[in-house]
Amino acid sequence: MSLNTPPGRPISDAGRQALLRQSAEDLFPGGVNSPVRAFKSVGRPPLILTSGSGSRVRDADGNVYLDYIGAWGPALLGHAQPQVVEAVRAAALDGFALGATGPGEIGLGQRIRAAMPSVERVRFVSSGTEAVMSAIRLARGATGRDLVVKFAGGYHGHGDSLLVDAGSGLATLAMPGSAGVTEGAARDTVVVPFNDPAAIAAAFEAFPRQIACVIVEPVIANVGVIPPDSGYLELLRDLTASNGALLIFDEVITGFRVARGGAQERFGVRPDLTTMGKVIGGGMPVGAYGGWADLMRQIAPEGPVYQAGTLSGHPLAMAAGAATLDLLTPALYEGLERAGARLEAGLRWAAAEAGRKVSISRVGSLLTVFFRPTAPRNGAEALESDRDAFARFFGAMLDEGVLLPPSQFEAWFLGAAHTDADIDATVAAASKAFRA
Repeated sequence: MSLNTPPGRPISDAGRQALLRQSAEDLFPGGVNSPVRAFKSVGRPPLILTSGSGSRVRDADGNVYLDYIGAWGPALLGHAQPQVVEAVRAAALDGFALGATGPGEIGLGQRIRAAMPSVERVRFVSSGTEAVMSAIRLARGATGRDLVVKFAGGYHGHGDSLLVDAGSGLATLAMPGSAGVTEGAARDTVVVPFNDPAAIAAAFEAFPRQIACVIVEPVIANVGVIPPDSGYLELLRDLTASNGALLIFDEVITGFRVARGGAQERFGVRPDLTTMGKVIGGGMPVGAYGGWADLMRQIAPEGPVYQAGTLSGHPLAMAAGAATLDLLTPALYEGLERAGARLEAGLRWAAAEAGRKVSISRVGSLLTVFFRPTAPRNGAEALESDRDAFARFFGAMLDEGVLLPPSQFEAWFLGAAHTDADIDATVAAASKAFRA
């Protein structure tokens, strides 16, 4: 059935979702295969989604929603984009994983290198987490150092050394942030606040000639959207270069989303290494890391830093990624910027009309409504947001047929399939939901 149905209108199979949810809870921890899908923080049962088309998704009961989860980032073109679907179909007819390098890997690699001049060579993997783990191993191998600096609120996958919390003080070694993460793994990570020049300088002073790399989401998007202050990324570039450390941009979310060349194009700062995922696979499981040629020569089989993967460069992911990137024109990014500005302005109006004091942070097609009066500049400030107010807003929006990421601390993902009418419908729903 077409998903052109108005959002929120039940169209079939009432009650099927509850039965599927019970089966999922019997099979999977928390009933989900990734914690972000659980809806726990918003007090709702998780949705069971069965299909998507364009800007809409449908649940197992037939309810249709305007979608701002966007598969958590990959759906830049919308769901089931016809040219991407056809590219995957054609690739599937030639077989799935074949166990050797294929032309699809070469083609997608060339497209990435053309868009990101700092990525002179690239290695495909199967997830963003794997890309980050591999890039950090490369940084340690290339520098002969152990410590990694990350920023509080930044998320880089679930690798042990990055799944940590900040210790006390301005720049200190981290503590385990999850059961199963050892103190030894955490001790190799230094956590500092984002957008704080003094903190990052203190880290290099505290650990001279010990820091292998600084890894940063150039736009933090995993505690809500937090852009870098003017000059901050340039400071990271200068500090790492002058201290013999490497700068890693985690562009798993921002890559090919905030600009064709990612955040490094948008802000004019080139890192040593870049991690990617999401958009470059067009919705298929994918990850990649790349950087300057001399660094990438350290990767096996050319160099001593080992990394491998049976399904790396999977033909279907490569086909979906290449088809997606071929559609990312300057006009598309101009349209995304206009759509983002339209949505931001509409949400500000709706909040003001409802007397709700919120702040909105946006970079291109990434946006977060923070339930706090001023936009946060770092993770600690973001965590001061009113989560209960967000949960009420989320539920009211869902009841109006608009599906948001089910957490105050996630980005909304706009896509090219969102029309002006979709955005206007979202604003109309928000004008009611802000009063919840």
